[in-house]
Amino acid sequence: MSVQFVDSSKLPTQFGEFCIHGFQDPQTLKEHVVLTFGELNTKEAVLARVHSECLTGDALFSARCDCGPQLQEAMRRISEHGSGMIMYLRQEGRGIGLMNKIRAYHLQDDGADTVEANEALGFGADQREYSMCVDMLAHFGVTKLKLMTNNPRKLDAMAKYGIQVEGREEIKVGHNVHNEGYIATKGAKLGHMFSDDA
Repeated sequence: MSVQFVDSSKLPTQFGEFCIHGFQDPQTLKEHVVLTFGELNTKEAVLARVHSECLTGDALFSARCDCGPQLQEAMRRISEHGSGMIMYLRQEGRGIGLMNKIRAYHLQDDGADTVEANEALGFGADQREYSMCVDMLAHFGVTKLKLMTNNPRKLDAMAKYGIQVEGREEIKVGHNVHNEGYIATKGAKLGHMFSDDA
């Protein structure tokens, strides 16, 4: 077992009342949460997002990335749909951590792209992993997802762990003059899937 359930509580938000469910890795003590909205129909594909923590984008409103707008858009869509879930994973900076993310930002200030910056620091382009999602989804009895993502690595990870993805929704929001290069690099070097009209 990679993570264990800790507790749940109500979480009122601007998008309606979610529930927040805490999970902890007993080995590393790293904490993750799942937000749920409404009653999850486990007989059908559950509308979901797998979202990795981004302090700068999610909480500090950084325009260097599209993470904060993606999180808010996922919450909005789930609320409008009437049910769904967000697995919020504590793996900042594609898994390199907050301090290294700041170092990577400095390299980007000097002209590196997001992949080059991570690699210059001795990391892979994307060091995230998603094994904790297995236990999180099992806790809710969810086996099928309709996933809001542009990232093919998330689709591959779900397949690797036996989680059926029955559909994908593009989530293309938050693009601005400050993150044009970042988003272009995600498409060109990390294979993110963007339609031309979204």
